[in-house]
Amino acid sequence: MNRMRIGLLFLILIFASPVFSENESLSLESLSKEVTSLKASLEESNIARVTSKDEANWVWTCIAAFLVFFMQAGFAYVEAGFTRAKNAVNILMKNFSDLTAGAIAYWLIGFSLMFGSQIFDGFGIGSPNIADNLLNAEDGTMSPGNYTFFMFQIVFAATAATIVSGAMAERTKFATYLIFSVVITAFIYPLFGSLAWGGLFGKPGFLENLSIGGGEGGKGFLDFAGSTVVHSVGAWAGLAGAIVVGPRLGKFQSDGRVYPILGHNMSMAALGVFILWFGWFGFNPGSTTSIEGGSFARIAVVTHMAASAGALGAMFLTWVLFRKPEIGLTLNGGLAGLVAITAPCDNVSITGAVVIGLVAGFLVVISVLFFDKLKIDDPVGAVSVHGVCGAWGTLSVGFFNLETGLFYGGGFDQLVAQAIGVGVAFVWAFGVSFLVFWILKLTIGIRVSEEEELLGLDILEHGNEAYPVSK
Repeated sequence: MNRMRIGLLFLILIFASPVFSENESLSLESLSKEVTSLKASLEESNIARVTSKDEANWVWTCIAAFLVFFMQAGFAYVEAGFTRAKNAVNILMKNFSDLTAGAIAYWLIGFSLMFGSQIFDGFGIGSPNIADNLLNAEDGTMSPGNYTFFMFQIVFAATAATIVSGAMAERTKFATYLIFSVVITAFIYPLFGSLAWGGLFGKPGFLENLSIGGGEGGKGFLDFAGSTVVHSVGAWAGLAGAIVVGPRLGKFQSDGRVYPILGHNMSMAALGVFILWFGWFGFNPGSTTSIEGGSFARIAVVTHMAASAGALGAMFLTWVLFRKPEIGLTLNGGLAGLVAITAPCDNVSITGAVVIGLVAGFLVVISVLFFDKLKIDDPVGAVSVHGVCGAWGTLSVGFFNLETGLFYGGGFDQLVAQAIGVGVAFVWAFGVSFLVFWILKLTIGIRVSEEEELLGLDILEHGNEAYPVSK
């Protein structure tokens, strides 16, 4: 509209010049002022449009963060459903408490370690600081964009922490678990995150700076939304905890048989998976932190297709192995597909997503059986879903990325970079977590008494029951 007004003024000047012959200089001066005013108005309009775009991005990212926050409810329901009724309150307390304690720990220490000024330049580890100081601008104010970024990252940290509770369910002391929740959100998760994602807010970290293949075309580690950074880190920590705490009583028989300890509520578990699936549309598409270009819609589609393929893959494999389609592993197959697509979701085709999800569905079944053979007790399959399938999803970038993947002419360089990232994540998260859990075991203890485990953690740890009997 402003451009039309300027054009009309010029036309009036051209065709009505005889009328203004007597006051030509005055008319031109007035016209010049009008044109200048309209230009200024147009510039202000452009600035407003840029601001509106930023605000739209902030709104989208906050909505995505709220969806990821809601995933905590999904984790709580999945884990409670997959475990026994006598431990339901304990599971709910752990999921609620790692969210709250983790938020404070991440604010005080974790965020600055992940995104602050680097202690070792080029390596990616930030200096410890309270997030307030890190996010403040030079004039002492906090921008909405910084608040938005912090909110999105804090719910990601909570996701990494809550994965641990499922792997150690039904025999772990609540106080010990709470301490570890602080450790993983303050140190373990953010320190690895700084290596892979530090460049989002500051200088790129070590894994981002990898130059496999050499030169400007060298490939660095890619994990768009956190198959490894979030999910595998949480799972490898859970694996360490499951090993240190030991299996549940009666899970593994002396003759080598594995006794199945069934979850008490598959309706709850299924609802939890639906909630997690819904929240994943914040997790993956929200990692764009922008609505520009509409890439979030494509990411939503590939996310959904991978999850669907994962569920079907797990269902058909259990049908073949056990002669029945097993619901627990089918639900975990859907989650496996979601975890696997999280790393490559920004740049894969729908076909690629289906293959990635299908392989994840097969892997999660095989992995659960494998850990049972090793006598590692993971009541909800957290290590298989988030660790094994997270690693597969991260490696799949090296195969299916439309620009750098092996199947699209990109060679092996990207795959090598991905393998390095997966290996570093395992060594760091498993190694440090094992050390922390071992220290906790030697000091305050990590496992409840045999009496508590037999009676259930709800009454003796929390003085309450999920399903009290009415009298």
